[in-house]
Amino acid sequence: LTLETDLRRAIERDELVLHYQPQLDTLTGKVVGAEALMRWEHPEHGLVPPFKFIPLAEEIGLIGALGEWGLAEACRQMVALQAEGIELPKVSVNVSALQFNRRFIERVAQVLRETGLRPSRLELELTEGIMMDGTPSTIEALDSLIDLGVKLSIDDFGTGYSSLSYLSRFPLDELKIDRSFVVAMDKSSNDASLVLAIIAMARSMKLDLVAEGVEDREQYRFLRQHGASVSQGYMFSKPLPMDEMKPLLAPGHFRDQLQQLESGS
Repeated sequence: LTLETDLRRAIERDELVLHYQPQLDTLTGKVVGAEALMRWEHPEHGLVPPFKFIPLAEEIGLIGALGEWGLAEACRQMVALQAEGIELPKVSVNVSALQFNRRFIERVAQVLRETGLRPSRLELELTEGIMMDGTPSTIEALDSLIDLGVKLSIDDFGTGYSSLSYLSRFPLDELKIDRSFVVAMDKSSNDASLVLAIIAMARSMKLDLVAEGVEDREQYRFLRQHGASVSQGYMFSKPLPMDEMKPLLAPGHFRDQLQQLESGS
């Protein structure tokens, strides 16, 4: 109850912050994007991770307000980054199924206009549940986003619905292999096979692919060997505030680390 009360005031008290986890193309060594992840700097409890307060926000009807704040802040920080001459091709923002409505779509368009961010530099990470909702309002919303020119990614791909018909219904840009599959690849042949199937599917449909939760050399090598070259995970960087992530965007920052991974040293 205390957290609920505090969360209702968190936005107005400026306690929310965004951390960013880079997405690295291991073939070129370039950071091709970053996922914006919300954190709550609670005055008493310190940094509260999203798995503790996002479900609470959904339960008490605050997820829309939090989501809109995160969207606007990510776009604002992207424009500020460009003004400094630092290159980051895109930023990914998570979208809850509970906030995916006409108001949210209008807010996306408004934020792009107000910040001046090029739509192609914003990627929205949608759940499979959103994609599978075949109601006219959801289809209209997805079409509106496509018309805006933002990129669309399916987050945690493979963990939700079994029907894949939505992949052909909408011009998506990216699939994200869920962290749970990546972590279990070396322990379960079924998980490894599933990852290979997702890679093959993305390639055949000409979709970009990001593997989440890459934490060790074996995972990195398996993914790269089988054609999943873009990795996101603690192996390369934990989520960081924008000021701390800037040095990671410098050309060649990850070159030595990648060379060591390839050489096995």
